[in-house]
Amino acid sequence: MQKSEGFSSRIGFVLAAAGSAVGLGNIWRFPYLAAQHGGGIFLLTYLILMLTFGYALLLSENAIGRMTGKGPIGSFRELTAGKSRGLRWIGIGGYLNALAPLIIVPYYCVIGGWVVKYATAFFTTPVSKFSKESTFATDYFIGFITSSWEPLIYFFVFAAITLIVVAFGVEKGVERSSKLLMPVLIMLIIGICIYCAFLPNAKEGFVYYLKPDFSKFSFMTVVAAMGQLFYSLSLAMGIMITFGSYMRKQDDLLSSVTHVELFDTCVAFLAGLMIIPAVVAFGGPEAAEAAGPGLVFVTMPQVFASFPGGQFVGIAFFVLVFFAALTSAISLAETNVSTMCQELKLSRKMAVIWNAVEIVGIGAVTVLGYSVLSKVRLLFFLPGKPAGMDILDSLDYVSNSILLPIAAIFTTLLAVAVIGINTIVKELKGDDRKWPREIVYRFCMRFIVIPALILILMVAVGVFD
Repeated sequence: MQKSEGFSSRIGFVLAAAGSAVGLGNIWRFPYLAAQHGGGIFLLTYLILMLTFGYALLLSENAIGRMTGKGPIGSFRELTAGKSRGLRWIGIGGYLNALAPLIIVPYYCVIGGWVVKYATAFFTTPVSKFSKESTFATDYFIGFITSSWEPLIYFFVFAAITLIVVAFGVEKGVERSSKLLMPVLIMLIIGICIYCAFLPNAKEGFVYYLKPDFSKFSFMTVVAAMGQLFYSLSLAMGIMITFGSYMRKQDDLLSSVTHVELFDTCVAFLAGLMIIPAVVAFGGPEAAEAAGPGLVFVTMPQVFASFPGGQFVGIAFFVLVFFAALTSAISLAETNVSTMCQELKLSRKMAVIWNAVEIVGIGAVTVLGYSVLSKVRLLFFLPGKPAGMDILDSLDYVSNSILLPIAAIFTTLLAVAVIGINTIVKELKGDDRKWPREIVYRFCMRFIVIPALILILMVAVGVFD
């Protein structure tokens, strides 16, 4: 099936792809991982991996999409067709890439609903109530997610906004929303960073975040940084293959992907600069290291309550997080809709409807996993998890820790063993263009990516503790 939609310009692709990459992975996940793994040393490790490992996979996925003009399933099927039996099995990777966003987008919309709740709460709830001297911040979050109906409403609101944008199509929906939201998002991040720079004791936080302490470097620093790359760059989710298929042949793919890489890295860096110094100023490095996944919904409200103008900064912060979550959710949903249109021969309208059914079905069960289904536990086989994991954590673990690395291995095999590195390079740069980072790309794809992915999987299944 030929592609019928696409981006109207290269900047449209860059902003849409950056919007996919710039999401909760940057604003929520990156800062708490950086805090847990030594601040500056995690940042340095992440930057090195971004410029090598992440760069190679990001280029490959976009090149595969543009070469075929199809989504993940169609791309893998077309490129492995007619190959020997030993290579045709790599086509399974297309289904794995397509499966990932189907699993991720429902629970992503659940967390997006939490963000909507907090964005509205800071308009109506005095920030002083979130003071660290009380248990209000923790009680407020737990009380909300364990409610049997309120989180469902906010989940539906976030999912509805996402699907309405996708229903308008690539150019009028995905591209137009990205052109609007991304500049606003960047301005909000910069504004909050400036605010945090003038907080009392912020200097200690900047040192913790920016100065690498090599004594805190460990094997898990690398593993955590590699895992963050998948979440942050939307790798192995079929998104970049789909967006690559929307690119025009005359567009500069190398330059476009480099801009996405730069955009994503800058936002992740600024998110850490926005959050970690504020948390360190609030409670010292120990507060940052102990915050964990509750950083955005428990610790940050306490931070805002402790500083001047916290009410307004809190509103701006959660609006920012909402925009970031929305741009990524739109990209995930668009990938699902595109795959359904191509593989099931559905109209965009019908594909959006079926995607809505899938999101609402799985998402509602995930929401209720904290209330009426709170006793449901999955993945009992995990080391150190004898009681299993709740529904959201299970979906997150299966998709991010297991499915994404396996899907990326298949993508790498497709690029190296089926298409050939020389063919991919030609798609990326043409015949005569000089490409200074070509040697990095070739080396990573041939020797680094698959061993690194296998390492992530071994950690995920408990080979290494």
